[in-house]
Amino acid sequence: MNNKNLDKLITEALAIEAEEAKEAGALGYMARSLVQATMPHKQTKGNEFVRKNGAFTLSMMSPSEIGLPYGTIPRLLVSWLTTEAVRTKEPTLLLGDTLSGFMSEIGLVPTGGRWGSITRLKQQTTRLFSSFISCSYSSDELSAGRNISMVDEYELWWTPKNPNQLHVFDSKVTLNKRFFDEITTNPVPIDMRALKALKRSPMALDIYCWLTYRLFYLRKPTVIPWAALEVQFGADYARTRAFKEAFLTQLRKVSVVYPEARVEDTELGLMLKPSSSHIASAPRLITE
Repeated sequence: MNNKNLDKLITEALAIEAEEAKEAGALGYMARSLVQATMPHKQTKGNEFVRKNGAFTLSMMSPSEIGLPYGTIPRLLVSWLTTEAVRTKEPTLLLGDTLSGFMSEIGLVPTGGRWGSITRLKQQTTRLFSSFISCSYSSDELSAGRNISMVDEYELWWTPKNPNQLHVFDSKVTLNKRFFDEITTNPVPIDMRALKALKRSPMALDIYCWLTYRLFYLRKPTVIPWAALEVQFGADYARTRAFKEAFLTQLRKVSVVYPEARVEDTELGLMLKPSSSHIASAPRLITE
């Protein structure tokens, strides 16, 4: 991380510390199932992706001609969907009447071209809204699962060549009832400013949301083995050592915006220690 990026992270971190997220209107939420096990970090072959967290397994599937969502944009989208669903208590969410307006809400600046943010947002939105999630839990005493289609229908009245163009109809998405219930019953409180500060790295976003969730109910120091973290956050690394290096690099960024997180690199794994919540004023909505 170069000095310019570090300076920007520190500036944004100080702004977060200066004002509670709720008071600043930056209180957001993330879907708990996608915090416990995460979406792909990069483009993945095939149309099925699996991540594990102990006895919990998350499988994500999508039509082969569309592909799986990956990277930072789907994470920003899920956070926006969850936050809006919690705020409005409605499964049908309005994405606004302009593309640029919606992009601003999730922290993106409209840029054109093949690799521009507009093209990537349109592609990743289609991938995410076409996805199907299967969550399962397996132990000696219990085997249980839940299959969830994320979206029932969506209409995106966006003009990529003119992102500021107003439309007669609002863009909207209607969440599947089971997914709506899932994300509104036990959402993970987060600070939206932290997400926007870390948006350049999908792993950093995942680590921030996970630490916010995990440290919320932690009561005693706990070591998470590096092999277990690799399965949860980055199963596509050739060696656990390579994953650990990548994880610690992103963890340093997260620590800048979440300095209250007491974590320690040990030989056996990452030690988590009881810490102050990053969202001190958020209601206690999540359970162990």
